[in-house]
Amino acid sequence: MSDTPARKPAKSTPRSAKSTPAVAAAPSAQPRRSGAGRPRVRHDALTELPPLQIDGDSGDDIIARIYQTVFDSVMSQRLTPGTKLPEAALCELFGVGRTVVQKALQKLAHEHIVELRPNRGAVVAMPTPQETREIFEARRALEGAIMRLAVQNATRADLARLRRQLKEEHAVMHSYAQTHWARLASSFHMRVAELSRNRTLQRYLAELVSRCSLIVALHEPAGYAACEHDEHTHIVDLIERGDVNGAVAAMDAHLVSLEEHIHLVSANSGNSLARMLGME
Repeated sequence: MSDTPARKPAKSTPRSAKSTPAVAAAPSAQPRRSGAGRPRVRHDALTELPPLQIDGDSGDDIIARIYQTVFDSVMSQRLTPGTKLPEAALCELFGVGRTVVQKALQKLAHEHIVELRPNRGAVVAMPTPQETREIFEARRALEGAIMRLAVQNATRADLARLRRQLKEEHAVMHSYAQTHWARLASSFHMRVAELSRNRTLQRYLAELVSRCSLIVALHEPAGYAACEHDEHTHIVDLIERGDVNGAVAAMDAHLVSLEEHIHLVSANSGNSLARMLGME
């Protein structure tokens, strides 16, 4: 009888020992959460973020909302090039933690809408004249190759879709803001790229068009839409005729003209971040 109590503690001891690692593991996860309150964006940390620990789709939804808010504010010129995007301020405005904001900033940086600067945080991208030249040089070379394939592959249905695109351009040309026009004009180039039937070329062009769209939306003076629309119409006419060399030359001239209308000047804004994001 006296042996029985001795055996019970012996059996219970392994159970408590097994539970000990689980208890000890909890504090090790705490430092990750406690870091969520840091106010600064660390570039090195952004490159190797752990997966979001958010249940359901709410994490992706809020990341998308932050991304779209910043993107729209940049394209509508409320957020000007060089504007700082303090992580702590974004966390407070959107009511989220640091990791969520970092994920949104990562996506914006990947698409060159913002820049992540080591020890200085995130700012709205401000392309230099050299970067602008390089982007347009790459785009002209790529669209030249795309145009040759587009002329060869274009069908009547393709041309009909391009004509509808031109009608839409004409309808909004004088009725909407410059930023709206810039988006529509960019979609014309992507529609032409679809005619190449080359997804790799389309993917590379999408990145260049995204970067060019930002530059054009921010730095192209208003009033150029009519000329740009006429150039698009001329390009479609040449595609319809099957004039490969003419279409390539017209596209090149169009992009040269587009670059020449860029004036890399940024205006400083005294507005609060919330106002620039359209949140007050």
